[in-house]
Amino acid sequence: MNKFAKAPKPRRFKRKAEAKPIKPLNGPRRLVLFNKPFDVLSQFTDGQGRATLKDFIDIPEVYAAGRLDRDSEGLLLLTNDGKLQHQLANPKAKTSKTYWAQVEGAPTEQDLAPLRSGVTLKDGPCLPAKIKIIAEPNLWPRNPPVRERKSIPTTWLSISIKEGRNRQVRRMTAAIGFPTLRLVRYQIGSYTLDGINNGEYQQLIGDQIA
Repeated sequence: MNKFAKAPKPRRFKRKAEAKPIKPLNGPRRLVLFNKPFDVLSQFTDGQGRATLKDFIDIPEVYAAGRLDRDSEGLLLLTNDGKLQHQLANPKAKTSKTYWAQVEGAPTEQDLAPLRSGVTLKDGPCLPAKIKIIAEPNLWPRNPPVRERKSIPTTWLSISIKEGRNRQVRRMTAAIGFPTLRLVRYQIGSYTLDGINNGEYQQLIGDQIA
């Protein structure tokens, strides 16, 4: 045996990351349904002086269950219940979310077929979406307004998905050739925007939470 040969290194086994413990409730269980305006971050702090949830919500110890992009509007859920937060935000739970998307152009049913069967994006195939053409919903004015081209029509779509990939709905409509101009999340699970003005919220406490 070569006396200069190095002894084999002992194998090292990586420990599995332990799940973070869910903090116990401090007070009654709360769920906040917030109608997030355009250009607002889905967080309470920001080092760049941008608008955040703190500018609209004054309820302590509630945290967003999931997120909504800065340039998207509509329903954002916040809660002080760690279990509920995990249930709503966990992609494995496959909580249904419905969006209203204003797209550039006039897609036909044939154009929408790939979304119903599961369009493939750069990060893999999507689950089949429920999608239909709808009349323009009665929404608040967006500030600033959407830039529409006079020579090109726009169409409103209702899109329901059970995933939560980054900018998924926008990427889905772009993949079939109809970029999204405005995106409003209307529903998460059984909760909707109904009766909640833009920039305002509704709070459910205890047994009011489904």
